[in-house]
Amino acid sequence: MLPTEQQPVTDSTDASATVQSGDAADDDPDDRAHVDRAIDLAEAAIEAGDTPFGALLVVDGEVVAEERNRTRSDDDVTAHPELVLARWAARELSPGERARCTMYASTEPCPMCSTAVHYAGIARVVFGVAGATLNELSGDVVEISCAEVIRRAGGETTVEGPIAEDAAMAVHESFFGGT
Repeated sequence: MLPTEQQPVTDSTDASATVQSGDAADDDPDDRAHVDRAIDLAEAAIEAGDTPFGALLVVDGEVVAEERNRTRSDDDVTAHPELVLARWAARELSPGERARCTMYASTEPCPMCSTAVHYAGIARVVFGVAGATLNELSGDVVEISCAEVIRRAGGETTVEGPIAEDAAMAVHESFFGGT
């Protein structure tokens, strides 16, 4: 179901925001499966003429919403899937559900989306490829990590990733042109 009705390693700079990187996050098969679904949504975004980003929300093991990028098709620079889902979660999920909610994203949420995640009270973010890695390819990423945004906001969201980085980058390479 789409909200648009269309179908740890503790960060040493802060005690509340955490970030886990690399293989440790890859060990959880559910996390990997959900990130793979987010990558599928990024591919669907390309097919629809949008840029390659996808995300979904999971509460207590159940996918409750998913979204793909719609910035071009909606002619809306804020139509990032992570922002759309954070807004949806704030409206549709109870505070308790948001406290048990994980957002899975094909790519690390940008600062705008990370702020929305914080304000929505989503407990955890797991992403496929880091924004800094994508920036090496596209040159168009605001390089402030999701964990840093959460830390600066005094948030408690756990941020994990990258996992499935090669698969996530392959989608970006097919879109932006890469090796």
